[in-house]
Amino acid sequence: MKNLHVLLQRFADAGLEFVVVGGFAGVLHGSSYVTDDLDICAVMSTETVAKLRATLTDLHPVHRMTPQRLSFLEYPPAGQLLANIYLETDAGIVDVLGNVLGIGDYQALARHAIEVPLFGRKCRVISLEDLIAAKEAMGREKDLLTAKELRAIQAKRQLGRVKP
Repeated sequence: MKNLHVLLQRFADAGLEFVVVGGFAGVLHGSSYVTDDLDICAVMSTETVAKLRATLTDLHPVHRMTPQRLSFLEYPPAGQLLANIYLETDAGIVDVLGNVLGIGDYQALARHAIEVPLFGRKCRVISLEDLIAAKEAMGREKDLLTAKELRAIQAKRQLGRVKP
């Protein structure tokens, strides 16, 4: 995990409304599967893109899924939105998703999200139940293995053996 804490701190300080999802959220819920990127879900709006650009300017964000590695500071043009944004920055990889498979958009995730202290900030994290559903909906082998482990963590919590 490069400097993912830098990204989280900056997003929180910028007032960006987001929910941490994906592998990092799994780790926060107790998963042993390590991740090297940050996945968040946010409302994909011109305001969100503007906050992301302002927050990431000095971290040289580029679109990692384009062969030309376009600068996020220049693309998409003002007013044009993307469904998802996949970036590589000097602090690490961050994917900004408009929707999470199996759950829905930011509002759907925020309804059940938990708030946790992270690196001196409070951040919303996808609920354990929603994360399991999302991992299972993805259907990839690594996601199914993570979902299985998260179900075991969930069962232990229900028995009172593991605290959230």
